[in-house]
Amino acid sequence: MMRLLIDLWEGVKIAFQALRANKMRSLLTTLGIVIGITTVIMIHSIIMGLNAAFYTSISALGSDTLYIGKFSWMSRTDWIEARNRKDITLKREGNAIKEYATLVKAVAPTVSAQRTVKYESEKLNDVNIIGTNEEYAITSNVEPEYGRMLSKQDVDHRRNVCVIGWEVADKVFKNKNPLGRNLSIGSYPFRVIGILEKRGNLLGHNLDNEIIIPLGIFQKQYGARRWVTIEVKVIDPALIEEAKDEITGILRRVRKVEPHQENDFAINQQDMIADMYKRLTTALYAFAFGVGSIALIVGGIGIMNILLVSVTERTKEIGIRKAIGARNKDILLQFLIESLVVTAFGGIVGIIAGFVFAKIIAASTFLSATVSPVSVAIGIIFIFIVGTFFGLFPAYKAAKLDPIEALRYE
Repeated sequence: MMRLLIDLWEGVKIAFQALRANKMRSLLTTLGIVIGITTVIMIHSIIMGLNAAFYTSISALGSDTLYIGKFSWMSRTDWIEARNRKDITLKREGNAIKEYATLVKAVAPTVSAQRTVKYESEKLNDVNIIGTNEEYAITSNVEPEYGRMLSKQDVDHRRNVCVIGWEVADKVFKNKNPLGRNLSIGSYPFRVIGILEKRGNLLGHNLDNEIIIPLGIFQKQYGARRWVTIEVKVIDPALIEEAKDEITGILRRVRKVEPHQENDFAINQQDMIADMYKRLTTALYAFAFGVGSIALIVGGIGIMNILLVSVTERTKEIGIRKAIGARNKDILLQFLIESLVVTAFGGIVGIIAGFVFAKIIAASTFLSATVSPVSVAIGIIFIFIVGTFFGLFPAYKAAKLDPIEALRYE
C-alpha cells in the first residue's frame, strides 16, 4: 500500500511537470474536456432547477383533481377534431356530475378571459379573469393569504366581488391594502375580498396574475358563450381511475354518446402534464449528453495524442526507469495518472464553468438552476471514464517498450 501511494504521488508530480513544460499544448488539449464537462454540468443544473420549480408549481393542480373539457391537453390531433364537439356546459355536464358522481367531493366550472384591471392611476394588462363558484378553492388547492374566498352567497347573488392574485395586488395596489377597495376589471367595478398566496409559474403561465370572480357575474358582463372547463376534486387520490370511469359513464349518458362512438369530451389530469414534461427533459438530457460526449471524445483524442507524443519524447527516460528496476505496471500507472491529471484539470474547470454559466442563465432568464452533488458526481464520473479510456493505449504502449531499444533511442 505504501509503495502504491508513493507511485501515485510520483506519477502526479511527473504529470504536473509535463503540464508546466507544455502549457499551450496542455491548454489546447484540455479545451475539449472543459467544453464537454461545462455543457453537461450546465444543462444538468438547469434541468434540476426546472424540475424543482415545475413540480412545485404542478402541485397546485392537485394529483386528485380532474379537468373536464372539449379538448385534450396533450394531443394536437384531438384538438383539431374536438372543435366540432358539443360544448361542455354547467347545466348539463356540471349538474350531472354533481348529482350522480359518488367519488367526487367538489365540482367547480371555470371560464376565463384576459382583461385590463385598474385601480386609481395604476393599470395592469392581460390579467387572467376566472369565473367560477365557491368550490374552486377546493378543486384548485388555492388559499387566500389575506381575506376570504368566494362564498355560496357571492355566487348565488352574482355579487361584484373578487379574489386577486399576489402579483395583481403587488403591481396595482402597490403599498396599499387591497381588501375592501374597488378594482376595475375592464369597465366593471369589483370589491376585493381576498388576496391569494403566491404560487409562481406553471409552464410559462403566471398563476399570480389572476383574478377570481363569481361565475354568474362573469357570464353576465363578459358573455356566456365561452368554453367551460369543469374541475372535479376526487374524494381520495387512490380512487382517481375509478372516478374517471364513473365520470366518463355519466358524461356519455348526458351527452348521448352511442356505445360504438368514442368520447366527445376529454378528462385531463396532472399526470398528463408531468408525462409531457418528462419527455421534454429526456430529450434535453439526450441533446446535452450528445453535445457533451462529442466534446469529451474530441478532448479525449487530444489527450491520447499528447500522451503518445509524450511517450515518444520520453522514450529514453522510460528505458532508464526500466533499467533501474521499474516494472511494466509502474510505467503503465505513471502514464494513466498523467492522463487522469490532465483530464481532471479540464474537468474541474468545466464543473466550475458549468455552475457559473447555469447561474448566469438563471439570473438573466426565466430558467432556474440548482447546484447539486449529483452534478458534481456526473462531472467526476466523466473525468474518470475519459481519462482512463483515452490514456490506456498510450500507457500500454509505454509499458511495453523494450528497455534496450528505449535506451538507444535518440
